[in-house]
Amino acid sequence: MHFEVLCTDIVSRARRGRLQTAHGVIETPVFMPVGTQGTVKATTPSELLEVGAQVILGNTYHLFLRPGLEVIQHAGGLHKFMAWDRPILTDSGGFQVFSLSKLRRITEEGVHFNSHIDGSPCFLSPEVSMQVQQMLDSDIVMAFDECPPYPCEHEYAANSLDRTLRWAQRCRAWAEQKRDHKNSLLFGIVQGGIYQELREKSARGLVSLDFDGYAIGGVSVGEPEPEMMRAIDNSEPFLPQDKPRYAMGLGTPPQLVEMVARGVDMFDCVLPTRLARNGTAFTATGTLNLKNATYRTDLRPIEEDCSCSTCRSFTRSYIRHLIKAEEILGLRLITIHNLHFYLNLMNQMRTALEAGTFAQFREHFVANYAKYEPQASEREAELDE
Repeated sequence: MHFEVLCTDIVSRARRGRLQTAHGVIETPVFMPVGTQGTVKATTPSELLEVGAQVILGNTYHLFLRPGLEVIQHAGGLHKFMAWDRPILTDSGGFQVFSLSKLRRITEEGVHFNSHIDGSPCFLSPEVSMQVQQMLDSDIVMAFDECPPYPCEHEYAANSLDRTLRWAQRCRAWAEQKRDHKNSLLFGIVQGGIYQELREKSARGLVSLDFDGYAIGGVSVGEPEPEMMRAIDNSEPFLPQDKPRYAMGLGTPPQLVEMVARGVDMFDCVLPTRLARNGTAFTATGTLNLKNATYRTDLRPIEEDCSCSTCRSFTRSYIRHLIKAEEILGLRLITIHNLHFYLNLMNQMRTALEAGTFAQFREHFVANYAKYEPQASEREAELDE
C-alpha cells in the first residue's frame, strides 16, 4: 500500500494522509513547489528543505527540450542533477504542449509540435512521455493527457476526453510492461472541462485502470473560481478513498483550504514564486505589494510571528529597497517567505485535521483572508509607481 488515510474531518471531506515514494514519505495534504526546469526559481535545495518542502515538481516537456535526457542521464537522473534527494513528481508534458506550442498537430498516436525554444520539430506520445519520466527517475509519474482550453464546446471536450482515456490506457500498459513498480507511482488525470457528466466519465474510466493516484486536470486554465470548484466537486466523488488526489496547478491560499475540504490531498502552483518575482508577498490576511511606497520606512517583517529566515532577519523597508534597486536578493527573500507561507499553511491544516479542528481553522482562515483589502495608500502608491 502506497497511500494511507490517517484521519478524516467529520464536517468536510478533508483527510490527513501519508504517501510512500521511493525517495521518502510525503505527509498530506501537501503543497509541491514548482521546479519546472529542474529548479524552484530563486531557491536552493537546502532552502527548500528549510521551508519544509517534502516534494517538488519537474516537467517532462521542458526537461526533454533542455537540457535534454542525455545530460540528465549522464548526471545519474534528475535527483542527482539538481541535488535534491527527496521525492519528485513530473508533469507529463501534455499541458505545456497545448499551452506553449503554437504549431501542433494532434493524432491518435500523439502530438507533433515545434519547440518553443528553437522551433525544431518534436513529438510526444503516451509511450514517449512515460519513457522520458522513467529516464528522469521520477517518483510520481503523470499519464500523458490532452488539456482542453477554456472555454470549449461540449463536443470538443468529449472527443478530447475519449482520446485522453485511450492515452491513459497506453500509459498504463507501458508502465505494466517496462517500469519497476518499486521505483515510481503512476497517476491518471481526470479531464472533461466544465461538463459534469464528462468529469464523472473520466474519473470512472481512470479508476477502472487502477492507477496509483488520480489528478484533477484542466482547472485553473482561465475559468471563474466557481467553475474550478465545480470541476473538483464533479470529479472527487468518483475517485477511490484509498488513493491520493491531486489538483493540478492550484491555487491561492483560500482555494487550497477549500479544496482540502473537498478531499484533495496534493497541490502545486507557481503563485508563491511567480508573485515573489513581482514583489508580492503572501500573509494570512492577503498579499502585500512590497513595491509600494507605504513600506519605504516600514521596519516590520513581511508578517509578524512568521518563522521563515526572511522574516527573522529582514524588514519590509529593506526588501522594498532591494526591489526598487533591482537587486536579486529582494526577490529571493520574498520567494523564501512565500514558499514558507504555503508550506506552513499545509502543515497547519495537517495539524488541524489531527486535532479535529479543521472546520474551525477553515472558517477562520478563509474569513480573515477574504476580508483583506489593500489600504488606500497602497492602491495609490501602486498606481504612482
